[in-house]
Amino acid sequence: MSKIMVKERKSSGNESIEVLNMKWMKFTIDTTTEAVDFIGSMLSDLGIEGIEIEDNVPLTEEEKNQMFIDILPEVKPNDKSAKVSFYVDPSCDLDSLIMKVKEGLREISDFGLNLGSGQLTASETEDKDWIDNWKKFFKPFRIDDTIVIKPTWEKLTDVKPDDLVIEIDPGISFGTGSHETTKLSILGIKKYIKPGDIVLDAGSGSGILSIVSNKLGASKVLGIDIDPIATQTAIENARINQIDALEWELDNENYIPDRSVSFATGNIIEDHGIRTRIGKGTYDLVVANILADVIISLSHVIHENMKKDAIFISSGILYSKENQVRNSLEKSKFQILEVNRMGDWISFVTKI
Repeated sequence: MSKIMVKERKSSGNESIEVLNMKWMKFTIDTTTEAVDFIGSMLSDLGIEGIEIEDNVPLTEEEKNQMFIDILPEVKPNDKSAKVSFYVDPSCDLDSLIMKVKEGLREISDFGLNLGSGQLTASETEDKDWIDNWKKFFKPFRIDDTIVIKPTWEKLTDVKPDDLVIEIDPGISFGTGSHETTKLSILGIKKYIKPGDIVLDAGSGSGILSIVSNKLGASKVLGIDIDPIATQTAIENARINQIDALEWELDNENYIPDRSVSFATGNIIEDHGIRTRIGKGTYDLVVANILADVIISLSHVIHENMKKDAIFISSGILYSKENQVRNSLEKSKFQILEVNRMGDWISFVTKI
């Protein structure tokens, strides 16, 4: 979500975040399953990250196995209809935002996709309503044979002795790991990380990729995000997973703190000073699960922070933007090692 009212309190020496109740505007787009990913990408480009998708697409056998529950929810016959809902702070310029959303919907329709009615409706809700409601849909699931992601409020009933279980409470607006883009990122990390690697998680969000990197053998991990609430969420998630993470204030230090996992708030694309402080030529592996346009901008500068032959994993790329990202990576002298696909999403594995 683009804006969250928070205050900090201290209790028994431990910091915590208290989210204050506030009203949000909920907008719902009536559309089709064919257009859902494109609408989600368009909303993300407008800075809207928290969305809900309702459809009647049957679960695959893999998805059923990943849910770790005996009784699956009843699903109506798939009529290919869908609803995409998003939430915004009513104090923002709603008229301008909705005009941009409608323009984006027209562009998707002009692209030849079946948008459905494209009707946009508005309602008002309190944060506590949608913060809690989505939790019933977030169940434990497997990334592969050995990595399991589970929400903190769920229990595992089918776990193997050698499973790596990562617990996540995504908070209000951050990725849970179930999306294809995050799965692609984690599978890339697992394949290319080496014991003792120093890892940069660019756009760390809930911290899931930083946590996985640590558990898979990284000696140091720095997660950086432009949103200070993301930073706090990532720290809490790391601690849930028995990682003593800290927040790095990005002052005059010129190297990552001597801690296995650190998180910081800052813009490494636009701020050259931050790129200098986090370490030039420092990282063995960089992972960025963000938007295609942001990856394009990041690819022009991130090589400054990478060691020779370091790995750069980028994900969050809709297939329609594959060539744009590919051209940017090649222009920035990255060697493409792999192009991996899952659903409508693409991940590049490259080295410098």
